[in-house]
Amino acid sequence: MKNFLASRRGIIFVGGVIGILAAFLQKLGNPGNMGICVACFERDIAGGLGLHRAPIVQYVRPEIIGLVLGAFIAAYLFKEFKPRSGSAPLVRFILGAFAMIGALVFLGCPWRALLRLAGGDGNAILGLLGLTVGVWIGTIFLKNGYTLGRTQKTYKAAGFVFPLLMVGLLVAVLLNPQVEGAEKSGILFYSLEGPGSMHAPLIISLLFAIVIGFLAQRSRFCTMGAVRDLILFKHTHLFSGVVSLVVAAFITNIIFKQFNPGFSGQPVAHTMHLWNFAGMVLAGLAFALAGGCPGRQLFLAGEGDGDAAIFALGMIIGAAFAHNFGLASSTAGATPAGMVATVIGLIVCMLIGLTMREKVV
Repeated sequence: MKNFLASRRGIIFVGGVIGILAAFLQKLGNPGNMGICVACFERDIAGGLGLHRAPIVQYVRPEIIGLVLGAFIAAYLFKEFKPRSGSAPLVRFILGAFAMIGALVFLGCPWRALLRLAGGDGNAILGLLGLTVGVWIGTIFLKNGYTLGRTQKTYKAAGFVFPLLMVGLLVAVLLNPQVEGAEKSGILFYSLEGPGSMHAPLIISLLFAIVIGFLAQRSRFCTMGAVRDLILFKHTHLFSGVVSLVVAAFITNIIFKQFNPGFSGQPVAHTMHLWNFAGMVLAGLAFALAGGCPGRQLFLAGEGDGDAAIFALGMIIGAAFAHNFGLASSTAGATPAGMVATVIGLIVCMLIGLTMREKVV
């Protein structure tokens, strides 16, 4: 299995599995064109924990838990669980926060942009173009010596922290299940309407995500990495997995009658093209500077990478910040505060790319 999943056929297989399972999760109850969205689901977790109080996006998503645990299981079984940390953790936290802000201006992470495209949402084209531009800018910094420094081997116990945090979230959900008609159950908050109230059955979501996390860890699936490798090295290995995801999700959507082409009236989306583009430029640049898309960061955290875990926590806190301060977009479009935050984020990320490098051009 190891050799197969690392091959081109393997990455195509993994992309196809992700596309099919994501479309299936939508059929089973997840929001439209949001079978899996790392940014959106981390935002929902922030709401479920009460870090923000936007009532329509509060739910501890088992998919995020499953992605981390699936990667952890794969890494441990194949002796790739290697606890490490120490590579500019505060900078990674900031990059995670701004990546989330950019994603919430667009309303989706790279995974959701691909799934929106597979569902017929034309606005995803602007987001994917923005992602490409953001990653391209990041590759310029990489070519000119940008680095966040080396990670260092750390205590094995440290590598267990983030996976155990996910186990703790799962236990919290099991001990505080949603009560019909109640916005709060024990320590957790639940949406009664909106995207947060739409979800597939917990056990199915968790199992599907564990499978995806396992396969993605073995294959090194990464949407940002796919664009980066295509631009820097003309390598299409990872990109073939991305294409496979879109094709598989598209076919599954056709079968389930979930394909609705157009720009207007798309689920959890807006038609402000400039800000769909700009939001994902910011997100793509932050992902490139951090070294992986939000999904890949979760898989790395499952492998024991503390720096990736810090990035993921930065995204969760960034989601809370975005909703508490009105930065996140809605179906009506981007907010003035979100536009300003996008510009500030681009400036901050550019400064990080310009100043954190080993050589000067």
